[in-house]
Amino acid sequence: MVRQPGRSDTRPSRSGTPRAPLAQREPSGPGRIRSGRLWSALSGRSVAGQVFVLQVAIVLLLIVSAVLALVLQVRHDSTTEARNRSLAVAQTFADAPGTAAALRLPDPTKVLQPRAEAARKATGVDFIVVMNTDGIRFTHPKPDRIGKKFVGTIGPALAGGTVTEEVHGTIGELVQAVVPVRDANGKVVGLVSAGITTAHVGGRADQQLPLLLTAAAAALALATAGTALVSRRLLRQTHGLGPDEMTRMYEHHDAVLHSVREGVLIVGGDGRLMLANDEAQRLLDLPQDAERRLVLDLGLDAETAALIASGRVATDEVHLVKDRLLAVNQRPIEVRGGPPGSVTTLRDSTELRALSGRAEVARERLNMLYDAGVGIGTSLDVTRTAEELTELAVPRFADYATLDLYDAVLKGEEPKPGDALRRVAFAGIRKDAPLYPVGERFQFVPSSPQGRSLESGESVVEPRLRDSPGWRSQDVELTGRILEFGIHSLITVPLRAGNLVLGLANFCRSEKLAPFDTEELALAEELVARAAVSIDNARRYTREHSMAVTLQRSLLPRNLPAQSALDIAYRYLPAQSGVGGDWFDVLPLSGARVALVVGDVVGHGLHAAATMGRLRTAVHNFTALDLQPDELMGLLDELVGRIDQDETPVDDADNTVTITGATCLYAIYDPVSRRCTVARAGHPPPALVGPDGSVEFPDVPAGPPLGVGGLPFETADLELPEGSSLVLYTDGLVEDRQRDIDEGLELLAGALESAAGSSPDDTCAAVLERLPARPGDDVALIVARTRALGADRIAEWQVPADPAAVSEVRSRVTRQLADWGLDELSFTTELILSELVTNAIRHGRPPIGVRLLRDRSLICEVSDASTTSPHLRYAASTDEGGRGLFLVAQMSERWGTRYTPAGKVIWAEQPLP
Repeated sequence: MVRQPGRSDTRPSRSGTPRAPLAQREPSGPGRIRSGRLWSALSGRSVAGQVFVLQVAIVLLLIVSAVLALVLQVRHDSTTEARNRSLAVAQTFADAPGTAAALRLPDPTKVLQPRAEAARKATGVDFIVVMNTDGIRFTHPKPDRIGKKFVGTIGPALAGGTVTEEVHGTIGELVQAVVPVRDANGKVVGLVSAGITTAHVGGRADQQLPLLLTAAAAALALATAGTALVSRRLLRQTHGLGPDEMTRMYEHHDAVLHSVREGVLIVGGDGRLMLANDEAQRLLDLPQDAERRLVLDLGLDAETAALIASGRVATDEVHLVKDRLLAVNQRPIEVRGGPPGSVTTLRDSTELRALSGRAEVARERLNMLYDAGVGIGTSLDVTRTAEELTELAVPRFADYATLDLYDAVLKGEEPKPGDALRRVAFAGIRKDAPLYPVGERFQFVPSSPQGRSLESGESVVEPRLRDSPGWRSQDVELTGRILEFGIHSLITVPLRAGNLVLGLANFCRSEKLAPFDTEELALAEELVARAAVSIDNARRYTREHSMAVTLQRSLLPRNLPAQSALDIAYRYLPAQSGVGGDWFDVLPLSGARVALVVGDVVGHGLHAAATMGRLRTAVHNFTALDLQPDELMGLLDELVGRIDQDETPVDDADNTVTITGATCLYAIYDPVSRRCTVARAGHPPPALVGPDGSVEFPDVPAGPPLGVGGLPFETADLELPEGSSLVLYTDGLVEDRQRDIDEGLELLAGALESAAGSSPDDTCAAVLERLPARPGDDVALIVARTRALGADRIAEWQVPADPAAVSEVRSRVTRQLADWGLDELSFTTELILSELVTNAIRHGRPPIGVRLLRDRSLICEVSDASTTSPHLRYAASTDEGGRGLFLVAQMSERWGTRYTPAGKVIWAEQPLP
């Protein structure tokens, strides 16, 4: 507890009886007091004792440091002096007259030893050694060492330099110098070394140390006396309390006064404020210098100030202080033996209202999170998911909300840092906010809150946009208009999906005056986190859907082949829910015929698209064999059955079988006979539009879907007048969840009737106008208007089974080609027909027929009643025949064989000149 000035230390004891003040419990008598307090100070248990010990220790440390510094300085000076003296003596002796000459004598020691000793004694060094260049001594203070090897470094001296080093010799620590002796020519003829122990050049420390110790003792005595006086005064102030007791006392003081949720005021008897804790300063909005001022001068309302200054007893009196309702309790403190004054406690009753308001806010936030869980991500559409987030946030959380995504996210790809963002969604209480519009692309500068958020991946709160220079640097003019509009606070949150940042969500306030705080930031992050998961799922779906669409479109025909039998237009629409397996094809056949095929693989996605590609490739291969529609359907049925078997899991525990399933319709149109042969496998029937605009659905036998197996397929022969239209389609055109197939066929018939007389392309457009913008299933549509090959472009005749008839055939061919203006092809055509007719006569059976067709190319056909198929081979040099088909293959652009109910036809095509 804190003792106020003038207050006694009367405290109740544990037994309940009042304790005497500390001053009364101390022993009487000045000597007793001085000795007790001094001992307490010196003991080190109290704060005063610790201060005393610390100061004495500091003085001792300074004294020891000074002595150590002196010793080190003296040692350094001694070493420096020894170096200088030894080097000077050695250099002087080496340069002395006669030293170099003495080294050339037979006995240099006899001359140099007396000189060296005289010089040693005169200079005070410990030794002067003269040696030759090999380091053999000529002089030494101890004669027994003359002639022995010098101990030390002589290399630099031999090179003309000097050596000064510290060594440990037999006489102790010493410094020696080695210098060269040069002759008149400057050649090194010997060496001189002089050395001296550092002890001989020292001695100043011994002279200064007694003076230093005397000064240190005096300083220690003065410091001890001063510290004792300070400790005695500190002892009176702390009442002998130790550090732990004082720390605990002040911790309790802080806990009571500054941690409680009640305001505490202590007012003196003169009406001055002695103490106010943090809560009291907050509740009363006191000035910083409130303490020691009169309560009546603190700016409080008159009633509250009068109550606090009066010191009277008050219990839960409610006073309105500014916008707060305060419950005031007040008690005097002098009744317990303290100084005059009172203690006032303040409790804010408005906090109860604030708590209830916060509970309501928390409940609203929970409702928002619940609504976000069920309302965000209802579709696998990136844009719609973004709109759901902004619509949820406005106006419940923010006045304006925007969502910006990288363009790559909209395409289903992973975003790359540094790319531009595109505004995808916007919601606000007003539509005229000066923010980037939906669809605009932009980049945020690094200093803006959005730029910092994208860089760090963390959310950023700007409570006051007016004070954010980084935000204003984005666009000075635009941000100025935003501030004028009233938008004042911003939260920007990155949309994170794992390690990917997909974009940014921005929440702004204008009508709500309170800025965003950290609790609202947590709510915004939770909302955005839920939206980010849905957006990432939509992005992945978009990517997979795009891949499937790309795969499917790559498998569909890009251009229609050149042919003259049909005028064709087509349309293909992918499904809204996913890529399906609808496909179609237009395949030219021999004899100017054209095959139309349309099919639908069960299911959606990559599997359906891949299966469709396999079926389309198979149809291409089977068409090359010139098979009838029912035969081709049988082969496709076997192929789909094998696909089902191959894709059935081997380790399927519940024995489930993956059924591919497909439907198909195959039609062959012959412009010569104007007949169309159609077969279908579980597919909707074709529509036939007559030249007069009438629409009918011919009765084509409906075979089972491909892959079922076990049942044959049947064909229907249709005679199509020239100018009629054959319409092939998939079930997505006539059937969906809102209508059955009969209703769809009626709608299709109505659309075809309304488009009667239009071109095939206009007919396709008219049919698709009646479909929704994005159908639930794939739609493939082909409109083929028939053409007929005129009689003036056909020549045919029967040939007797007589080799002599071949010449007649050549003559007729020559005349016919001349009538058509194709004389250039006479020779090759005669050769081709000669070989084909000859083979038919020799190996076939009558009747034998020849037909010439002038279409986009010249087509030669030879038919007979045999089903034996010829084959191309290389004839040996000794063979008399076997070269006919080889010549036919060389002369024609294409050739082949097709079978008919009456036999076979061998055909060959030549390009027109």
